Amino acid sequence: MKRIRSNRQEGSALVLALFIMIVVTLLGTFLVKMISSSAETIAFEVLGTRAYQAAQIGAQRKLSELFPLSPGTLECTLDSNYGEFTTVKGLENCQSRNVDCIAGPTVDDITYYTITSTGQCDFLGVFTSRTIEVKARSLLD
Repeated sequence: MKRIRSNRQEGSALVLALFIMIVVTLLGTFLVKMISSSAETIAFEVLGTRAYQAAQIGAQRKLSELFPLSPGTLECTLDSNYGEFTTVKGLENCQSRNVDCIAGPTVDDITYYTITSTGQCDFLGVFTSRTIEVKARSLLD
């Protein structure tokens, strides 16, 4: 008995292999783009957190000036720049700028203060900035 061979099926494995290679290449390209985008998002989040910490440092420093441990007069000054944090690990490219203190209303011998602080980080051309506002009040004597 003689078998008849069909010519229509020759080369179908080559087409199938080519199709699989194209699909795998497209999947790989998509995954590389997704991982790259995720890494960029994480980098922005880390810089944003560092800028927030720089702003927090500026506000805390202004609070320590406003309410010193030793008895004295309360000074609410405007526009203090505490400069760069070159010696603080993790904040090397960050700075605390525009730390302002505004003495608000005085009600029943209690003065209310608003402290605004901006932290900025710049690393390899990526710039982030965070601004925080802290409310404080004097205590009764």
